[in-house]
Amino acid sequence: MLENQKVILYKMASTDRFPIDFQIRFHTHIYCQSGTIQFVFNNQQFRCKKGEFIFWLAGLDVSDLSFSTNFKATVLLVDNNLLTQNLPSANASIDSYIHARQHPILHPDKKDKEKILKNFQLLYDQSQEKNHRFFEEVLKLQMQLFILEMWHIFEDELDRRKRSLQSGTLYERFSQLIQKHGLTEREVRFYSDKLSITPKYLNYICKVNTRITASEWIQRYVKERIILLLKNKNLNISEIADEMNFSSRSFFTRYVKKLLGTTPKEYRERI
Repeated sequence: MLENQKVILYKMASTDRFPIDFQIRFHTHIYCQSGTIQFVFNNQQFRCKKGEFIFWLAGLDVSDLSFSTNFKATVLLVDNNLLTQNLPSANASIDSYIHARQHPILHPDKKDKEKILKNFQLLYDQSQEKNHRFFEEVLKLQMQLFILEMWHIFEDELDRRKRSLQSGTLYERFSQLIQKHGLTEREVRFYSDKLSITPKYLNYICKVNTRITASEWIQRYVKERIILLLKNKNLNISEIADEMNFSSRSFFTRYVKKLLGTTPKEYRERI
């Protein structure tokens, strides 16, 4: 089923299994229509139930899958290159990527549930029209439309989380601030000022909650963003440095060298 297929759409039940090595090549989209599915992701246990949506990025580790006896779902597998090479916006893709790594389950409303299934079908149908004179171009455009529609649903989820976290813990608010400003702000002082506390106290709060300081969390987020941007060959290194608000390309190069152990150019050559 996987050979030469860029988009795969099928119905799944509790007695079925995912294709072998599907996590390596495909981004996985699952809409749960009945029952439950449980899995371990980033060393955390998750449970998805009827009406919820799962998104697993290609290359990330998902394990210990189990299904209830009445589990049924619609599954969409999208080729990694097809999706990543057609991202409409670098910034939005990074926000969605970071969110998906922390929250692989979305809770769409009724209207968005219908839209998800419609988008699944539209993308799949387009991928099958291989006799179309402009097949590659049309598939790319359909992929971009699919991504934009899914980002819209991701943003709704983020908005709901932001509203629920406005009165949340300082650590939760700090985590939201990183997702919002992490592309351009890399100093603990910036975030502590936003929270009206000292940098030392913010580091302490993060250490108590996660055993990792605020500065280490910022560095992790920045590292992920830099890697994603460097993988986007449509952006040159100077544009990435500007996007991340570095004062010069040389300063950006030194920063990346310290963070990744290699220069931006060398990293790209290894991809």
